[in-house]
Amino acid sequence: MSLNKPILIILFFLCSARFVQAQEATWEIGLAGGAAGYMGDLNQNNPLQISGISAGIFAKRNFNPYLGLRLQYNYAQIQAKDANSNNEQFRERNLSFKTPLNEGSLIFDFNFFDYKINGGSRRFSPYLFAGVGFVQFKPRVKYNGETYRLDRLATEGQPEAYKNTVLTIPYGVGLRYNYKDAWSIFTEIGYRTPLTDYIDDVSGVYPVNQVIVGNPPNQLNLTDPSLHQTGFAGTQRGDFRKRDTYLFVSVGISFTFVSSKCYSF
Repeated sequence: MSLNKPILIILFFLCSARFVQAQEATWEIGLAGGAAGYMGDLNQNNPLQISGISAGIFAKRNFNPYLGLRLQYNYAQIQAKDANSNNEQFRERNLSFKTPLNEGSLIFDFNFFDYKINGGSRRFSPYLFAGVGFVQFKPRVKYNGETYRLDRLATEGQPEAYKNTVLTIPYGVGLRYNYKDAWSIFTEIGYRTPLTDYIDDVSGVYPVNQVIVGNPPNQLNLTDPSLHQTGFAGTQRGDFRKRDTYLFVSVGISFTFVSSKCYSF
C-alpha cells in the first residue's frame, strides 16, 4: 500500500469530526497482545506470514461515539530465514534476520457505528485506524552461538550505518465490543509502513567486500559463487520495493473513564 492511502484515511477521520456531534468525551486505557509478521526482501509474497509475538499498551481520548485518538506503544519480534523458503533461489541466497521492534505511535480510530461506551447506542462496532509514529529496529543474526548486529556490519558495503529509528505509518481495521459497563474487548490487524527498506538488513546489491564473522568463518552477505549462481558483487540482493512492511494481529481489553463534561465540534 502506498503512503497516499493512509494519509487519505487520516484526513477522512479529521473531516468526519466536523460532522459528528459529541455526546461525552472519555478517556480510555488498554492493553493488547498477539502476533507479529513481516513482509519484505526475505518474504516477498505473503502479507499474512506470522513470525513473532507482539504486545502493546495505549491511552486514548474518545471525542464522540465515532472518533478517538490514541497514544500507543508496541513491542514485537519478527524474523525470516531464506532456508525455510520454498523458492530455490532464496534458499541459495541463505540470508536471515531477527529483530525486536519498539514502536510509539499516535493513531486515529474511526468507528462505523455509534459505539455505546462513548454515548452511542451500539455495543459493537468495526473500525478503521491510521496514524503516524516511530519504530526502532536492530536486525541481528546468530551464527555458531554468537549474535551479530547486522546494522553495524555494512553488509551491503554502506559507507555509513543506516538509521535504525525511522518514521512509520500504521493503518488497519478492527472490531470492538462493549461487554460490561466500562469494559470493552477488541481485535485488530494493522500494517505498518516504515520509511526504510532495512528492517531485514536487505535492500540493495551485493558488495565487493564480504563480511566474514565467526569461527569457522562464515559469509553473512555474499553467497559462494563457486557453489551457486547468486551473490556476485553488484547483483541485486533483495527485491526492488523501497520499503519493508510489518504487521500486528492482536486482541485486547480496555477500560473507559466516562467524563460528565460534554464537548462539541
